[in-house]
Amino acid sequence: MAAAAGSFLHGAAEALGASEPALRLILSILIGYPLALFQRYFLFQKWPCYSHLFNTVTGICIAYFNFGPQLYHALLCIVLQFLILRLMGRTVTAVLTSFCFQMMYLLSGYYITATDDYDIKWTMPHCVLTLKLVGLTFDYYDGGKAESSLSPEQQNYAVRGVPTLLEIFGFSYFYGGFLVGPQFSMSRYLKLVRGQLTDIEGQRPNSIVPAMNRLCLGLCFLLIYMVFGPYLPDNYFLTEEYANQPFWYRCVYITIWGKVTLYKYVNCWLVTEGVCILTGLGYNGTDENGRARWDACANMKVWLFETTPFFTGTIASFNTNTNDWVARYVFKRLRFLGSKAMSQAAALFFLAIWHGLHSGYLICFSLEFLIVIVEKQVRQGDGAGAGQSSVDIRYFPTRPALLFICGPAVLPLAIHGIPAGAFLPFHLGQVAQGVPISLFYRPRSLLVAALCTALFAQSPGAKEREISLTVHYNCMLLIVVMLSTSPHSLHGCSLHVGG
Repeated sequence: MAAAAGSFLHGAAEALGASEPALRLILSILIGYPLALFQRYFLFQKWPCYSHLFNTVTGICIAYFNFGPQLYHALLCIVLQFLILRLMGRTVTAVLTSFCFQMMYLLSGYYITATDDYDIKWTMPHCVLTLKLVGLTFDYYDGGKAESSLSPEQQNYAVRGVPTLLEIFGFSYFYGGFLVGPQFSMSRYLKLVRGQLTDIEGQRPNSIVPAMNRLCLGLCFLLIYMVFGPYLPDNYFLTEEYANQPFWYRCVYITIWGKVTLYKYVNCWLVTEGVCILTGLGYNGTDENGRARWDACANMKVWLFETTPFFTGTIASFNTNTNDWVARYVFKRLRFLGSKAMSQAAALFFLAIWHGLHSGYLICFSLEFLIVIVEKQVRQGDGAGAGQSSVDIRYFPTRPALLFICGPAVLPLAIHGIPAGAFLPFHLGQVAQGVPISLFYRPRSLLVAALCTALFAQSPGAKEREISLTVHYNCMLLIVVMLSTSPHSLHGCSLHVGG
């Protein structure tokens, strides 16, 4: 019977132009909706152990459906995490042990299962689980401190009681966040199973309509990706055909590819968010008008993501729950370093290795670090915030420029083995026949550098893959900085990027 089901799924995946693991993933996410309805109508405000058991059993079944016997990896890490909390208590030793063990187990999994492709395997949900378990240890540690010594945020997430093994299993295997997220705390999960996350006290949350809205929106993004994704393969960038295309064609192609590629993440997060909203986990209080908010588990701010003219706005709208987790447990916990830049660099390095061991992840987050520094410095005269997307006369050239740069920034996530020559986007002097373009930090020289970069892309010596990709990174970065900055803020401003 299992063989027949596997054969059916394989045939269905081929008919849809997808891989069988991808189809299993989508089905596993969608099955969350009937499971959430069951929990709403039969387990709401019932004995919490029923919910813990339900979440554990359904999560393990989903894990087996996707990864077979490899589900033991998650089971092992959860049991060991429980032992760390019980044996070491609310100590720094427990925090460090949990962090080191969970991260080393994840990185070992990456190393053992590594391929040159983006595979759906047991390490995919395990990276989500790693953050959950590490975050639980931090919150458990904070729960042993006096409230006066904690920030308001830490007070909100602190775990005062001692979690049972069943609670940790239910928290870890909750079907609405086991495979692809979002991240949520143990304290929020316990409120869910106690029936406290509702807009009407004592009654089921009025969350069906908001959940269906996210489901429909997620399916729209899935449709876009399914229609256009097959025409934009990742490995095309490593072909001679792409290298021999005109420069304008490569820029347009990478722009469209980057946008469509991100939609495979967006659709999963939106559909999963709908599951969380349906159970009540997405309830986030009320707004200033007294209307219920359902964005506690939002991983995407879709409107901001689609309209922001700034790279920092894209960061603020994409994978927001994971970004909040890193800010809460890594960035803010590194205050003792005494440097915001060092804390930011360490947080991005953590994100890079948490995603995987391929060099492409390091390239991607190194680009993010540099682009954010550049963009913030050249916009200081404008006084605009990271998430601000107000439309002015500069919006129309800036928005295409942002799309221009997102493609090269996303490229390392898809092509893991980008050569080391493409690592630092500002060091074009190393590849552009010795011309020190990396010295062009003054804003008046940025346009000149962008034009020179484009010319070098056309030169015969720039056909090697690492030079071609590096040229893309630099050209996109320089163009977006020029177009996103008013002449007033450019005048007399100096960019201190380093190197």
